[in-house]
Amino acid sequence: MIEAMNLGKVYTVKKKINFFRSEKEKVNAVKGLNLKIVEGEIVGLLGLNGAGKTTTIKMLSTLLNPSAGKITIDGLDAVKDAIKVKGMVNMIAGGERMLYWRLTGAQNLRYFGKLYGLSGGELEARIQVLLEKVGLTEASNTPVELYSKGMKQRLQIARGLINDPKYLFLDEPTLGLDAPVAKQLREMVKSLAKDQGKGILLTSHYLEEVEELCDRVYIIEKGSLILHDTPENITASVVKNFHVKIESIAISTSQQNRIKQSLTGCSIEFSELGDSSEMHIMAPFDPTALIFSVCMKESVPIQKLELKRPRLEDAILTLAKEKLA
Repeated sequence: MIEAMNLGKVYTVKKKINFFRSEKEKVNAVKGLNLKIVEGEIVGLLGLNGAGKTTTIKMLSTLLNPSAGKITIDGLDAVKDAIKVKGMVNMIAGGERMLYWRLTGAQNLRYFGKLYGLSGGELEARIQVLLEKVGLTEASNTPVELYSKGMKQRLQIARGLINDPKYLFLDEPTLGLDAPVAKQLREMVKSLAKDQGKGILLTSHYLEEVEELCDRVYIIEKGSLILHDTPENITASVVKNFHVKIESIAISTSQQNRIKQSLTGCSIEFSELGDSSEMHIMAPFDPTALIFSVCMKESVPIQKLELKRPRLEDAILTLAKEKLA
């Protein structure tokens, strides 16, 4: 597994005082961070912009040396044994970076394969397998500058797998992709972890994607860890309420009072819309079954019901509001 212990990174930057003067200032990008990534597991790393996600990934992938703490990958020190570690990891970024546009798809994979010491028949066989895996066999001899955005991202997946890494770092892998292509890539990521046993660290602003893919999630703020758990547990610990909206025929005042008495533990508001009524119900549990039972007892026909379950996105927004407050 990958294990980071008390990981820290301090940058020295120039802060401008006036037109003539500037002074050096230290910025703690990551502070005392502990995390683990196990083979076959997808782990999320979340935080607002500037939280330290990219810096953390760069340290884990040996692109930056930490200022403090230690990173071990299968028992190897990521700083002292950096050359060995580089062969065990790879990184896939979203957008259209990390590819050479004037080279063809096959030439890109050949170039990056040689950087990892691959050559001859072994390299050519791996290129063909990867191009087939990402659906780019027919476009293998086409310059990347003529690829669509989705094709470029699929080639990035192939490039990230060229050295058959044990651990993958995915930085916004579906950024800007159409829904069908993004779904295809998510399925590929699941397969890499569950079928091939690769340990994966994922950063993404698409929180539904994180909920779908990740076994565990680390949430960091200004370089420090603030929460670590499964997406379900984080959501449940931060967002306490289910929201239900019901449309029905007009509900009398006496019916409203009885409904309020029956729906114990719930917050209820009624609003009238001509010949119909709306109920807005908030509860720390899913009240749907209870609502149906009470409405049947009161002879209130439900014309429309909308249930909003707590989601990871709600939890992140709540945490962000708390930090701003």
